[in-house]
Amino acid sequence: MAVPMRRTLLALHTATRSNVKNAEASLDVRLPVPLLLPVRLKRFFVPPAPARKGQKEENPEAKARAAGIVFRQQYFERPINIACTAGIFDPYIPPEGDARLSALSKEGLKQRTEQIRQTAASQLAIRKIKEHDSEFTTKDFAERAQEIFIEAHGALTQFNKEKLHSLVTERCYPEMTRGNRYKTIRWRFVESLEPPKVVHARCPDMVTKGNLYGQVTVRMHSKQTLAIYDRFGRLMLGSEEQPKDVLEYLVIERHLINPYGRWRLHGKIVPSWAPAKGPIIKTVIIPGPELKPGEEFDALNYQVPKPAAVQWNK
Repeated sequence: MAVPMRRTLLALHTATRSNVKNAEASLDVRLPVPLLLPVRLKRFFVPPAPARKGQKEENPEAKARAAGIVFRQQYFERPINIACTAGIFDPYIPPEGDARLSALSKEGLKQRTEQIRQTAASQLAIRKIKEHDSEFTTKDFAERAQEIFIEAHGALTQFNKEKLHSLVTERCYPEMTRGNRYKTIRWRFVESLEPPKVVHARCPDMVTKGNLYGQVTVRMHSKQTLAIYDRFGRLMLGSEEQPKDVLEYLVIERHLINPYGRWRLHGKIVPSWAPAKGPIIKTVIIPGPELKPGEEFDALNYQVPKPAAVQWNK
């Protein structure tokens, strides 16, 4: 069936072609001669075949360069975002006892000179901060810093990680949460004994010139309560009923060139003359008597057993 159909189509094609040639000859029509131009075809890079045993390995980059293809340079660096600094630049040195000494004494004159130098540098830093944050004022900022401090410690007691990350920097977060996994923290802000005030300001740049960070130190004198319980509910430190006077120097930081940056708690400055913290109360289990079924424990007649003396041989 297929062979007769092919013969029929071939005969029809030959007849049609001869009719077209006769028509062109009768009408004297000349068809345009095709124009042939030399064209350089694009040579594609063929990846090399896997090297066999005993065969020299070819350099694929050189072969691709000869074919007109350039390898794209690969970068193995990871992009990082430096949202905060790694420390406190030029930390504020509080005067001893948080009081002004007499300018007639040698220590008082040295303290006054250092205070004038720090004040001049702070004024220059405040001008830079106001260039990027037009709403910055030292009076309003001190109150805002106190609010950040209260909200951050409130989030710490509730273990709200998302809110705590928005209130403290990446440097301050591990310092606040270290060792608090199995503990219960009860903290409360009672009152402010003195209005908070800005005592220090710095505006350093990091990595590149113009990458500015604002660091402002705020003095805060308040009354607070703190109690820390271990995982068994036993008191380790502080008291919930007895408030204490606390003098703190808070460092608040912000990435100034970031339009979405915000002021966050960066750290605290502990002066060298500050009193040492109280020891943590450690509780131990006192072994009791082994009671039989039906017996009751009489605490008044029970004596705590003492450890037996051990003779150590040298």
